[in-house]
Amino acid sequence: MTVEHTAVGRRTPRVDAMDQTTGRIRYADDLNPAGVLVGRQLRSTHSHALIKSIDTSAALALAGVKAVITGADLPVSYGILPVSQDEHALALHRVRHVGEPVAAVAAVDAETAERALGLIDVHYEPLDEIVNLDHALADDLPLIHGEGLGQNVHRKAALEFGDVDEGLAAAHHVREDVYFFRGNTHAALETQAAVASYSADGKLTLWSSTQVPHYVHRSLARVLEMPAGRIRVIATPNGGGFGGKTDPFSHELVVAKLAMLTGRPVKINLSREDVFYAHRGRHPVLMWVKTGFESDGRITAMHFKSFLDGGAFGSYGPASLYYTGALQATTYRIPNYRFEGVRVFTNKPACGPKRGHGTPQARFAIETQLDKAADDLGLDPLAIRVRNLIEPYSMTVNHLRITSCGLSDCIDDVIKASGFAEKRGKLPPGRGIGLAVGCYMSGAGLPIYFNKMPQSEVQLKVDRGGGVTVYSMATDVGQGSTSMLAIVVAECLGLEPGDLTMVTADTDLTPVDLGSYSSRVTFMAGNAALEAATKVRQRVVDAVANHLEAVPEDLLVEGGHVHVVGDPDSGVTWAEGVVLATVADGPLIESGSYTAPKLAGPYKGAGVGISPAFSFTACVVELECDAETGLVDVADVWVAHDIGKALNLLHSEGQVEGGVYMGLGEALFEEHAFRGALHRGPSLLDYKIPTTLEMPPVHTTLIESDDPEGPFGAKEVGQGPLLPVIPAVANAIHDALGVHIDEVPMTPDKIVAAMRNSARGGSGRIGPSAVPDFDFGEAVMVEPPEGFVAP
Repeated sequence: MTVEHTAVGRRTPRVDAMDQTTGRIRYADDLNPAGVLVGRQLRSTHSHALIKSIDTSAALALAGVKAVITGADLPVSYGILPVSQDEHALALHRVRHVGEPVAAVAAVDAETAERALGLIDVHYEPLDEIVNLDHALADDLPLIHGEGLGQNVHRKAALEFGDVDEGLAAAHHVREDVYFFRGNTHAALETQAAVASYSADGKLTLWSSTQVPHYVHRSLARVLEMPAGRIRVIATPNGGGFGGKTDPFSHELVVAKLAMLTGRPVKINLSREDVFYAHRGRHPVLMWVKTGFESDGRITAMHFKSFLDGGAFGSYGPASLYYTGALQATTYRIPNYRFEGVRVFTNKPACGPKRGHGTPQARFAIETQLDKAADDLGLDPLAIRVRNLIEPYSMTVNHLRITSCGLSDCIDDVIKASGFAEKRGKLPPGRGIGLAVGCYMSGAGLPIYFNKMPQSEVQLKVDRGGGVTVYSMATDVGQGSTSMLAIVVAECLGLEPGDLTMVTADTDLTPVDLGSYSSRVTFMAGNAALEAATKVRQRVVDAVANHLEAVPEDLLVEGGHVHVVGDPDSGVTWAEGVVLATVADGPLIESGSYTAPKLAGPYKGAGVGISPAFSFTACVVELECDAETGLVDVADVWVAHDIGKALNLLHSEGQVEGGVYMGLGEALFEEHAFRGALHRGPSLLDYKIPTTLEMPPVHTTLIESDDPEGPFGAKEVGQGPLLPVIPAVANAIHDALGVHIDEVPMTPDKIVAAMRNSARGGSGRIGPSAVPDFDFGEAVMVEPPEGFVAP
């Protein structure tokens, strides 16, 4: 059976004005005096189908159309991970989800490009679609990748540290719970866009709103089969990323190919609907947790299972899978731990990394289970956490190294500030308060592709007038990385950040940084910048010391001057010191780099979760919840975050508040919802995110634990503060109404259903009841690390 493509799901170009002379509508995309062509992509209307034929002749014949391409023009596969090279810039032979790009055009304006898409004739042969976990684990449905029938399993893992069965058998109390965290998306206010230009001498330049120019550069070289030295990628400042712009994307590759074919600049700007199809958002994860406790609340063992719906492609999927099991032991001393997980393919847009990457789902499960266990044991939820807290400068059972850790101070702060001890269980009916904690990485310990080169490099050039230019590929996506680099360099050189010139995120001009993901930039690029600045400083200090006939150790660099400590009149200006250094040793150009220490444990999968340092967060949420309507009104949020050292107070507090905002949205509203394989509403009208009306006061405290390896002691703040917000909301709802909502988002209908269940004598719980009986295989047994001390 074949089905003809019908022109549905294409956007209407935004009207900008009407030409009063000709009566022709001018579109916003028409206003390109540089002659930039407008690119558009034709997207599949089928979730799973073979492409029997594509006829582009009518589109090519349309006046104003300069090029039309299909998957045959870009046949080389790609993907962000070396083990996930399973995507094509345009679908080749088969489509795997509604909205997958099938063809693309370049035309003189948006109106013509849209008309051309409607003239492309695609014939499909539909296949059975796989839309959920049960479908994916069935063995009688088509493989999404490959031929024939079978389970659509992408990756699975089974690891055991210590002896979990023994730990559970020794427990005074064992809890077993099942949770479901529905998927959601990033909802960055600015959608993705890219412009490509191909010069007469064969040089390709791509401007893109990406978080990872280095990885996009590599993908372009692979897919276009061009030497990397002939490609330049410039990451433009963009309005939010949150992980949604850390893959190489179809539109980036397509716009480059169209520019090469036409010899003219081509741009593609994704609509909001397009972004929902590109996705790479939070995985839906079904979780099963079995934990043993002693009578005083000490954990004896934990067995954690996760089932991830990965969508149609690999993306970061193997890492996402391991992240759902990696960080459980970073907040609590778990002496015996077993993790089993599986990621499956389905015919939906691919999931990937969203703020916290794979860890918010698991954090929701273990933090709400701890509250339940505390109730079972007659303990306070604060007491059960404190009894199990991880120690600073220790090792976890799964071989993660903990350096500085201010978690205890974080908990103390939010407990005192919120009045948690005085309020929990004592507020009026319908009002509750909840506590949770979290932990996140200050950068992934390994690069995405194996190599021994630095993970971040920074170069400093000082001109003869003392002007300092900082070169770094670190990409600012609104998190303030450019300001951070300026602060680190200026602090070291005794200058003001505004004195510096910053050149960033350009593969031709800046040394490599792997990208803005995993909260890595402050720790890794910051350390690289500090090393480069220290070299510059030392050269200037040595030259000035020689000039003053002083000892370099006696000199101070501050306020644009270099002078002997205690005698500011004795020295020279910064610019004069630069001249002296240049005379002594030539051009004042230095570089710095950062490579994480070797931290991975002795097992497959150990590279996920390792980090040179971890941040820690505690959160208390107080809210009101209407028992009849299920509506939740968050009154206050208290957050204490162990940042190591705050390099920029305003930016750091802003990151905490942004994490709280996003956490509240995921807890109460956001869901990447489908009817079968069809997106329920790919727009911000249907996909609800909080507005200012839903945003409560956020009381932020930054705990400075002064990490010994961070730049000036700093750690991450971009992702960690989100993690405890979601379980804190769940625990507060339970305190308010006595019901358990074990499924995210915790929408009013679920709360009302739980209340009705409780009124009928039920458990007052809403959530999944079981997980699939899946064979994970025999667990790899791993001995705890040397130096691990069980509680």
